[in-house]
Amino acid sequence: MNEEVSLQEHGPAVSVPLDAETGRALAADGILRSAGPDPARAGHWLLRAGSTVGAVRIPGGPVLRITPKTPVSRLFFLLGFSLDPAGAWRDRRKGTVDTGGYDDLVPALAHAVERQIDTALRQGVLQGYRTVEESALSVRGRIREAEQVRRHFGRTPPVEITYDAYTADTAENRILRAAVERLLRLPGVAAPVRRRLSRQRVRLVEAGPLIRGHALPRWQPSRLNARYQPALRLAEAVLRGTSPENRPAGAAPLTVDGFLVDMNKLFEDFVTVGLREALREYRLTARLQDPHHLDTAGRVGIRPDLVVRSRDGHVPVAVVDAKYKVEKADGLLNADLYQALAYAMVLGLDEAHLVYAAGREPVRVHEVHGTGIRLFQHSLDLSRPPDGLLSALGKIARQLAGVTERL
Repeated sequence: MNEEVSLQEHGPAVSVPLDAETGRALAADGILRSAGPDPARAGHWLLRAGSTVGAVRIPGGPVLRITPKTPVSRLFFLLGFSLDPAGAWRDRRKGTVDTGGYDDLVPALAHAVERQIDTALRQGVLQGYRTVEESALSVRGRIREAEQVRRHFGRTPPVEITYDAYTADTAENRILRAAVERLLRLPGVAAPVRRRLSRQRVRLVEAGPLIRGHALPRWQPSRLNARYQPALRLAEAVLRGTSPENRPAGAAPLTVDGFLVDMNKLFEDFVTVGLREALREYRLTARLQDPHHLDTAGRVGIRPDLVVRSRDGHVPVAVVDAKYKVEKADGLLNADLYQALAYAMVLGLDEAHLVYAAGREPVRVHEVHGTGIRLFQHSLDLSRPPDGLLSALGKIARQLAGVTERL
């Protein structure tokens, strides 16, 4: 089936013909906000998208495309900045990653990653030393004596050896090759980009394939792989965004051939990384996902998105939580305020901050009865250009840093 189903992020439900098994698997996978049988049409399911966007090919079913409300170019700015605040991957004139003018997420992603890989490989494929352990008919390197005795009772040949090989089969090249191969399987990649990706796969042919289900190989930033780093960060985002291992436990493997972005997580990453970078100017430490406990027994864990600490790193001075949602009509998101209040009380602070993806007012302040605690609600308009977004985060960072002046 080559049918395509288009959904809008947090848009209305769409009735789609699906067999019961596929529908149940899709409902269990967690991609959508909701999925259930259409009571008005037999053999159809009502699918409603939430904050997960991208494209996925459903086995035996249609290609599901979920369009983000945020323009693709802005989405890639959020993604790229979260991965690399220094901005080596960005067009310095525009502050954005090169998406080739594509308006859909997957084609733009494929173009961006291919361009970064091409840039990384212009000076040749990176090589490095890798430890190899193997059985051989002649001695090279060192004999693994324990393995020789265990496997061959001391007889030779073959010989169990270990040696350092200078090869293109490195962690960096394996990650790039795996990303290229994953992109070639995604639905909707434009033919010119697909041809260029195929050429990059040939250039990376000496790199070994990744083993399905295993963690990505680790690499360390260094002077030697500096030209690879922008490509590696985007390639890892591809592999994590398409990995079925990242779906909820027990979910059906519907995301093997797709790329999905959780806008909740992306917004949280952008806000916390952006504030962390902005607070460096004030020599403050910012810890992301800082773990604490609500109760004295330590049974109820809490994990604020960002905790700002004093210059020595010991004393909490501010707490921030990012929320990818728009304020309700009455302007009050009570559950968020309760959460922020709990953070402030546990950390011994007199204020807490919530940052939303949009809202009616730039800042709203709530003073909590009998506590002296103030709760701030900030709005960050994602339709603003990159410089405007960073400027808005800088303004919030100045307010957070101002707390230290009152200590």
